[in-house]
Amino acid sequence: MARAMAAAQTVPVCGDVGANVERHLQLVRVAAEERAKVLVFPELSLTGYEMDLAAGLAFSPTDSRLAPLVEAASSHSMTLIAGAPVRLASGLHIGAFIISPDRTVGLYTKQRLGAFTADASCDGVVPPAEATVFQPGTLNPLVRVGGDTAAVAVCADIGQPSHPRQAAERGARTYLASMFVIPSEFEQETARLETYAVQHSMAVVFANYGGPSGGLRSAGRSAIWSGTGDLLVRLEPVAAGVAVAVETPAGWRGRTIMLGGA
Repeated sequence: MARAMAAAQTVPVCGDVGANVERHLQLVRVAAEERAKVLVFPELSLTGYEMDLAAGLAFSPTDSRLAPLVEAASSHSMTLIAGAPVRLASGLHIGAFIISPDRTVGLYTKQRLGAFTADASCDGVVPPAEATVFQPGTLNPLVRVGGDTAAVAVCADIGQPSHPRQAAERGARTYLASMFVIPSEFEQETARLETYAVQHSMAVVFANYGGPSGGLRSAGRSAIWSGTGDLLVRLEPVAAGVAVAVETPAGWRGRTIMLGGA
């Protein structure tokens, strides 16, 4: 079945969930104009990468703050992958909400926690390692988008080659990577994603921030690769936007829409 997927590149407002939801909705509308059926946002997109604020901003699995995104997914017949800290019985996790057009909300929890080094910092201050704030997760549902099957990954998860391999073994044809990648790690991380696309014949969607968050610089350049490793579309390093790739009988069609600082 033909696929139509998109990566949302966001510039988060520190700790302001309401403002970030509004920015998500703006990007959803842009993706809908391009007929995208799944839209992936970066890691912790609803709060920003704010380690010190995560516990206070934590979502529940049925959080009412998701209601506008649930409505948008339904009205645009689009599956949304949006990131937030999530509190479960097992502790605080880095979550990716899977918001489907039928108004159901699933949850993926980041399996492999990461840490940044000083070269990522805007001011020399490095945030605490994720393992000091979050617990590793185990929730890993597949995503059904029309007749297609996709799998979710959150940032450091892609450092485990077994993660995309198991996704492919479970039937995923698309790999949805919700990430926060700094400039010094961009080439390494995107090379991994391109390799996984080729190894497992999966299209890969990479969503990154288009500006700093949590005092850390971001590389931007959200992108999509085909299942043969061809780079279909890539955004600019800075600012918000949407990268869309649509599969057609004649091949893939890609388009980028940059929105500035929103």
